[in-house]
Amino acid sequence: MKKVASFICKHKLFIVLCSLFALIPAVLGMQATKINYDILVYLPDDIETMKGQDILTEDFNMGSFSTVIVDGMKPKEILALEEEFKTIEGVEKAISVSDITGTTFPIQMLPKNIAEKVSKGDSQLMLVTFHDSISSDETLAAVEQMRSITDKHCKIGGMSAMVLDTQQIADQEILIYIAAAVVLCLIVLMLSLDSWLAPLLLLGNIGLAILYNMGTNYFLGEISYITKAISAVLQLGVTTDFSIFLYHKYEKSKQLYATNNEAMSAAIQETTLSVAGSSFTTIAGFLTLCTMSLTLGADIGLVMAKGVIFGIFSVLVIFPAYLLLFDPLLQKTAHVKWLPSISRISDFTVKHYRKILLVFIILCVPALYGNANTEVYYNLNKSLPDDLSSSIANEELKETYHIVSPSIILVDDSLKPSEIEQLSKELNALDGIDMTLSSALFSEYGISESMLPQSIRSIYQNGDYQAIL
Repeated sequence: MKKVASFICKHKLFIVLCSLFALIPAVLGMQATKINYDILVYLPDDIETMKGQDILTEDFNMGSFSTVIVDGMKPKEILALEEEFKTIEGVEKAISVSDITGTTFPIQMLPKNIAEKVSKGDSQLMLVTFHDSISSDETLAAVEQMRSITDKHCKIGGMSAMVLDTQQIADQEILIYIAAAVVLCLIVLMLSLDSWLAPLLLLGNIGLAILYNMGTNYFLGEISYITKAISAVLQLGVTTDFSIFLYHKYEKSKQLYATNNEAMSAAIQETTLSVAGSSFTTIAGFLTLCTMSLTLGADIGLVMAKGVIFGIFSVLVIFPAYLLLFDPLLQKTAHVKWLPSISRISDFTVKHYRKILLVFIILCVPALYGNANTEVYYNLNKSLPDDLSSSIANEELKETYHIVSPSIILVDDSLKPSEIEQLSKELNALDGIDMTLSSALFSEYGISESMLPQSIRSIYQNGDYQAIL
């Protein structure tokens, strides 16, 4: 390690230049990395939900769907809007009750429970299906185009609309909270270090490591928007301590060695020994996330483990080069340490360690109770602002149409209408289910299959499976 440390000190200018040139591929890689905004794709492929999704995509050509609330439009206008939606790339079908009733048959003549589920006042529901998955670029672009052509007459609900809003709000705000983290860290570093320039060099060094990490995410194929959102701030928090440790070691070593290069070489060696165990356990901790069946864990774990490696490399190789190169300015910008001495706290801890241990054990009881009784929510809508377009649409679907979570059950096509009708009755009897819609329901009210347009029949039947909404 002594030879490596000496090499770093001797070639400090070369290392600084290389660190800056490395930003070019890092930035290009960061811009080219695909960001995934759909948490559902991280579910294991062998669970029923994903198997059903594959069948819907391959057999029904329905990778995803959105429920659209159409306000203040006549049946003729709704049918025209359907045709306009169908011209959008990515849209497979656009259907509404107007496809059954036409422009003259009043909706009120349909069975009451069906009519109330598809129309309320001057609003009506439309189902739009997409070729591709919920979060594909094609589907999200289609939803955005649908919004642009509907003006104020439509509200688009469903997962794809929610993913689109999540994408937009995440992209808009990520720079804001990264900037907030940098400002807060800068304040703490200004108080804890003895130079005005040192905090800027330290944060700049960590910034390089973050950019290298984000740039190399390109080789992972894609990362989650959650990983993108937390990785920079988390990497900043995890690796800042290492940089502070090196800086203090360097300042102390300058009092013991004749040259700055010798002092930095000693500081690098001491820092390596001190942070090796801490960094390896941190990397191991992040890599354990890769064992999760929910592969979002692997997504976060790999990116963060890689981030710690880049952080350590920057602390031990790049940061020393910058400190040596800017050492004259560090001396010129030196200031008095502002943090007060904590000797009283340390003395108290040593003197009363038995009492402190007892308090810790006692506090474990309410802590364990609180942890066991903390509610965990799995509703993605809950974390989004109420004023987003998708949130407004989903809230209206909930309040007006009692549609909160539409789900599709796929059953074998060999089931007889009577068997599907019996299954629908059993499903309707379950708490939480508001209504089931299937071919059996149409038959129950005397609406034969031949009376339904092919566009509607293809939604719930494809030859191998029947779908119950």
